[in-house]
Amino acid sequence: MNIVLLSDDEVDDHGGATLEGRRFNHLSRVLKVVPNQEIRVGIIDSGRGTAIVSEINDHHVRIQIDIREPPLPAHPVIPIIALPRPKMLRRIFRQCTEFGVEEIHLINSYRVEKSFWQTPLLRPEKIRSALLEGLERSGATKLPRVHLHQRFRPFVEDEFGALRGSKHAWIAHPSSALTLPTDITEPSLICIGPEGGFIPFEVELLATQGAQAAHLGTRILSVDTAVTCVLGRTLVG
Repeated sequence: MNIVLLSDDEVDDHGGATLEGRRFNHLSRVLKVVPNQEIRVGIIDSGRGTAIVSEINDHHVRIQIDIREPPLPAHPVIPIIALPRPKMLRRIFRQCTEFGVEEIHLINSYRVEKSFWQTPLLRPEKIRSALLEGLERSGATKLPRVHLHQRFRPFVEDEFGALRGSKHAWIAHPSSALTLPTDITEPSLICIGPEGGFIPFEVELLATQGAQAAHLGTRILSVDTAVTCVLGRTLVG
């Protein structure tokens, strides 16, 4: 935990807050904070700063907060990811959050098993937990917005164009002759397929909406590795 995150309603009118539970355990048992010690803090979806430990006992930590820094810059890429196996899902949420993406779109694909959509990891509270873990690791405060699209064709035909706007749009596709740029700085959409990749129909349909296929290299990558490879094309913040 490289930053302690709080919601707006946890901070009183005098800039103080009382931490219990998981955050208290981390501060008291892992960081072993003492009164007057300074720690890094942030307000979820808002700014960052520091706090001074004013009190600690066996049940809670009391801190006095000073928020003066803006949120970290956002990553320019919006990843559009074919829903992966559940065992990868929490890791992908965390990775995307650590890189600072603003939005994550999970979509269906021919090679996505229907049962994947039933995983408890797609429940709002599970998604939020994974995103918060990513923020705490990266020292950031802005939660990505997560969108679920269980039908591929309606998403591409009805929503993809508006989401793209004037942005660049890419499809990570191993058989493409083009290479995905290594210095992406402009706002972009990048579509990442499931294990086995998008089928030709899906690539063609995305292409009708202005997406261009490009490969990541000669190796075939797992979905979670492909996500970090794509987002690593640009480091922000």
